[in-house]
Amino acid sequence: MFMYFDFLPALNSLPLHTSVSKELLFTTEFQIYAEHDLVMYYSPHNDYVNKNAKIVIVGITPGWLQMKTAFEAYLSCEQQSLIDKLQFTKETASYAGTIRANLIAMLDEIGLHKAFGLSSCTELFANKRSFLHTTSLLKYPVFYKGKNYTGHNPPMKSSNLLTSFVFSVFPEELKLIDNNALIIPLGKIVDEMLKELASAGKISQPFLTGFPHPSGANGHRLKQLAQEKNQLIKQVSAWKNDLA
Repeated sequence: MFMYFDFLPALNSLPLHTSVSKELLFTTEFQIYAEHDLVMYYSPHNDYVNKNAKIVIVGITPGWLQMKTAFEAYLSCEQQSLIDKLQFTKETASYAGTIRANLIAMLDEIGLHKAFGLSSCTELFANKRSFLHTTSLLKYPVFYKGKNYTGHNPPMKSSNLLTSFVFSVFPEELKLIDNNALIIPLGKIVDEMLKELASAGKISQPFLTGFPHPSGANGHRLKQLAQEKNQLIKQVSAWKNDLA
């Protein structure tokens, strides 16, 4: 648990079973770092790591919807154990909203479910959750001028704050996970950063290349997926064969 205990007093100060707002969470009590117009806040859903995962899905950073969902899940959780509480929060908040449905449909398109004998990758977010770990290059939510950071403005590598998380915190998280797990980077920015990390010897797991970002804001995702589909299917098949 990387940051949890640092923010436990602030978490305990929040009312249970409540709907949270930016006014409640965008505060110094939950702020991790700030750099010019970039601010990183704590969220309780990425402190749980599924070390036995077979699939690791990597985004840029959690957005506001994930952050809001994570806090509300944490505050509603009846689990007594800390690990169980953080796991519940992770499973509830990861890729919450329409992006999860888009992601599942796209993973099914490239046949990932077949590698596990599943009817659909929906099961990775349900009864086969033990196969899945979700995370981000930037482990905690980052906002630029109060809006979700997209990786473009400012460029990720132009920020000392962001590069420290990408090149230090993120690789340390992956070291906890099986070397044979398949990483699925969401979109070009994550794809490019994984290639750079692999070249620098900072990550050892295999990863797909060419998988589009499933966000609804990416209006070209289906066209991009159609263009990359055949080679993505081959990559998944090659990974499965290497495991055999």
